[in-house]
Amino acid sequence: MPSRFSLSSTSNLGTCVTAPSISTSTITTSNTVDSVSILISAVNNVTANIPPPPPPPPALAKDEVLENGVVKRSFNPFGSAAYNFILMSAYRGGLDTFAVMGLASKPLHVYGKPSYTCEWIPNNNNKKSINVSGTKILPDWGYGRVYTVLVVNCTFPVPVGNSKNNTHGGKLLIHASTNGGGETKFNMTDTFVALTESEQDFTKFISTFSKPPKYDFLYCGSSLYGNLSPQRVREWLAFHVRFFGEKSHFVIHDAGGVHEGVMAVLKPWMEKGYVTLQDIRDQERFDGYYHNQFLIVNDCLHKYRFQAKWMFFFDVDEFIFVPKKSTIKSVVDSLSDYTQFTIEQMPMSNKLCLEEDRGKSYRKWGFEKLVYKDVKRGIRRDRKYAVQPRNVIATGVHMSQNTVGKTTHKTEGRIKYFHYHGTIAEHREPCRQLVNTTTITIDQTPYEVDTTMRDIAGTVKRFELKMIGSTLQRTRQ
Repeated sequence: MPSRFSLSSTSNLGTCVTAPSISTSTITTSNTVDSVSILISAVNNVTANIPPPPPPPPALAKDEVLENGVVKRSFNPFGSAAYNFILMSAYRGGLDTFAVMGLASKPLHVYGKPSYTCEWIPNNNNKKSINVSGTKILPDWGYGRVYTVLVVNCTFPVPVGNSKNNTHGGKLLIHASTNGGGETKFNMTDTFVALTESEQDFTKFISTFSKPPKYDFLYCGSSLYGNLSPQRVREWLAFHVRFFGEKSHFVIHDAGGVHEGVMAVLKPWMEKGYVTLQDIRDQERFDGYYHNQFLIVNDCLHKYRFQAKWMFFFDVDEFIFVPKKSTIKSVVDSLSDYTQFTIEQMPMSNKLCLEEDRGKSYRKWGFEKLVYKDVKRGIRRDRKYAVQPRNVIATGVHMSQNTVGKTTHKTEGRIKYFHYHGTIAEHREPCRQLVNTTTITIDQTPYEVDTTMRDIAGTVKRFELKMIGSTLQRTRQ
């Protein structure tokens, strides 16, 4: 390979040295030769690491005329329209079971029959690897786009990762096969390491698995995106930290919505240990439904399933409420026989406010001044939900369809949520129509005053001041 460091270059370097004596010349020449030898060796190493050129592309198939006179047309495929599997995470769910979360080609799952084989390779070299067919779960109810959300459950017939000689842990491999989906001529299989578990990882899992959960309540948030209002996020967080109590935690997922103003609101609660913020913006590369929120909530479920007694799934424009004589703990205790319960929605107007707030509405919090409730009947409204996560295999946005145990929807009178749709990304004053009546109908939708949330606003404000001081007093809409 041609190089600047050729023999002729070495000769030129040597003759450039002017030696006053034989001994000095010998030393200088020796050093020069050594330097050049090192450079030549480095070049050779670089050359050795250059990968070989790719093989030439196969010749294009051409149309041909068959003996019977039929023209046989040819088709030449190039590239790939979607990945077979995009791994987000994998977690151990027990001594013999794991959950793997990712995205997969939606057309492949709609029109093909892909399959998944789970292989466990133990760290203990005296044990053999073990294979089992993975169970695929598509929890996004068909909402996927180019990609659909996929949870692969790997349950082995025996415990894996534990060892009598304390060589715990191992690797979980997934063999993802297309089974001719998309290209019937080939059964393409992609193999990847979904989880690498060290001895320390296994020991930590056993400790977490065997202890009571760290949190009574854990919030798994969907993907936050758009230009969110820092003030609305502030109100939501202060309200729910107070509502769920000291043994609660909130997992927030940033899909582009946590800008500088929102970060300033989250930071004090992060420092107090109530909030974990996860940057999931990279998922935007892959065209799934609604910022891949089904993927995100399933990751949250399995990441924290042994750290919480109850997990709640709802949005940041929704406020959970229980009657005055109840607490959230008393409510979930009364529902402890169920793995899952759903929560009734109270839809609130995002622009109607009381006339008495004229001139001072800007000083009030959103849920304090938006007091008109939509009371239209005969409409099926979305519900949100809570689960005991140890009994859930996969989950959704409005409920889980993959639980072990019972689900109840009969929670009216015990728990509900107020929904302020369209307010979370609104930066101007929401009170755009002031009303001096307890009932009103606008655009054929009847509303009536409900001051439930307004009545507790002062308590929430005092709680925030007590917990984090006045640091958020100047938060902007």
